[in-house]
Amino acid sequence: MSTLDRMYLVNYLRSYCIVLGSLLSLYIIVDLFTNLDKFSGRGFQMMLVYIWKYYSVQTMQIFDRLSEMISLLGAMFTIAWMQRNNELLPQLSAGIPTRRVVRPVLLGAACTLALGPLNQEFVIPRIAEDLTKPRDDLELDRPTEVKGTYDLAGMHVEGASGFRKDQKVRFFYVTFPETGPTGMVHLSAVEAWYVAPGASPLSGGWMLYNTTPDTIDEPLPPKLTMIGPGQFFLKTDINFDTVTRGPNWFQFASTPKLRELLARPDVRRLASVAVVFHMRLTRPIVGGLLVLLGLSIILRDQNKNVFVNAGLCLVMCALFYAAVFGCKYLGENDLVSPALAAWLPVMLFGPVTVAMFDAMHT
Repeated sequence: MSTLDRMYLVNYLRSYCIVLGSLLSLYIIVDLFTNLDKFSGRGFQMMLVYIWKYYSVQTMQIFDRLSEMISLLGAMFTIAWMQRNNELLPQLSAGIPTRRVVRPVLLGAACTLALGPLNQEFVIPRIAEDLTKPRDDLELDRPTEVKGTYDLAGMHVEGASGFRKDQKVRFFYVTFPETGPTGMVHLSAVEAWYVAPGASPLSGGWMLYNTTPDTIDEPLPPKLTMIGPGQFFLKTDINFDTVTRGPNWFQFASTPKLRELLARPDVRRLASVAVVFHMRLTRPIVGGLLVLLGLSIILRDQNKNVFVNAGLCLVMCALFYAAVFGCKYLGENDLVSPALAAWLPVMLFGPVTVAMFDAMHT
């Protein structure tokens, strides 16, 4: 790399950090003052601790959503600053092509675009539980809603309320399907505690207390063990997170986890899971197209006012994201296949981006 290349790369990284800090700070300030009452009432020092705990996690999710836009804005400001200071004209007069001049910026954008998928695969899944915590209950002392769900054998599980800190569900109800060897069996428990998988045979399931009925004649339904009157152990792959997670929980899962979910023989899975999986695969391509298309607009006519080009770039960015979310909506509602919903933005903007990038003035 030449001295100019290193200078432009440093300028891009500086612009990227400024945009990143500005957008994240703006989000924190607006959200904090909107929901300040949910952090108050604990004392000033404890309130600061709660604010730090909450936003240190939420910024990772905001970065995941805006990483491609931040890379585009960083590249756009770098090129606009080069044009404003007339740094392009001497190099173009010396016969250096425009694409060669902006190569350091493209290299920096490629590196920063990679941060989005890395954050999505290695950071978001680790903090998924913290991302779902409400602002006013970071310690998870309040009960949470329990949703009904099925396991692979057709057994249905539901409950009244759950307590995440104790991994406990109050008024736990289990219905074994009538297609099982014992026919349909209903079992309810006042309390159910989830036991994580371990070496003990009474692990990887739910310990049920104060059940109705308190005893069940042999043979017992599959995966159910009677310990004593009113106490049973239910071994199942349904854990506490399964019955308390929100409808969009899979947004925080890693791509291998999504692939595992799609491979399960469960006809009740949502099409939105498949759409998210395919969009994970196309995300690097979509991010690269966004940056290339934005720079092509800025460099298409260097005689035009730099602020006009920047405005056109932002309008293009809005249209690009509208198309991406529109295709996602079509896939989630089974109007198109999940794979097509993910690849449709690439097919729409790919040829346009290649044509505009090739048509840049040299």
